[in-house]
Amino acid sequence: MEPTDRAAVVVADFGWSDVGSWASMAELGEDAGDGNVIDGDVLLHDCEGTYVRGAGRLIAAIGLRDQVIVDTDDALLIAPKDRVQEVKAIVERLKKTGRPEAALHAKVHRPWGTYQGIHQGARHQVKHIVVEPGEKLSLQYHHHRSEHWTVVAGTAEVTIDGEVLMLEANDSAYIPVGATHRLYNPGDEPMHLIEVQCGGYLGEDDIVRLDDVYGRAPAAVEAAE
Repeated sequence: MEPTDRAAVVVADFGWSDVGSWASMAELGEDAGDGNVIDGDVLLHDCEGTYVRGAGRLIAAIGLRDQVIVDTDDALLIAPKDRVQEVKAIVERLKKTGRPEAALHAKVHRPWGTYQGIHQGARHQVKHIVVEPGEKLSLQYHHHRSEHWTVVAGTAEVTIDGEVLMLEANDSAYIPVGATHRLYNPGDEPMHLIEVQCGGYLGEDDIVRLDDVYGRAPAAVEAAE
């Protein structure tokens, strides 16, 4: 906006914060007692001036003074209020070491919907996939992993090596290693599916696309389905 010639400036007197840190969030929050600010399922004992934000699970804290705790699906941050801006240094370390947390959230948005990692082991991982009505994933295959799909809500049209299956809630399908496959939601509500991947390599770069309705290059490897 700085170079625009279509703006007007008016003198005003009101509160303002650019919310530049978690400490700023604490200043804007409602005091829960003893200067603590909480958001989520939080239990505090003998804490003062502490900000706690949770994304789901219970967080309990004891004897903290002027601390920040932020628990999300991606990561857990714990820092003194006066040093919380140093999270930038952690982000730089994540980038330098190639950690996926520096680029992707636990819930990843795609043109067709979202996917979220639920669990990851040595040779398996579990995802929650949501495909919006009328949307479809690319036609693709994997070199190193098989996949088990179980529909938990909605309707899925699944294509595996040319065979088309219609799945409802509680139905499942198995995609062997190397099989071409595609997932499509023909319904008018979001389709929810649990995907279990098994194999010696589970990286997101083990995806070879053969066709894609969103204009992404065919026969290319991309970083997510």
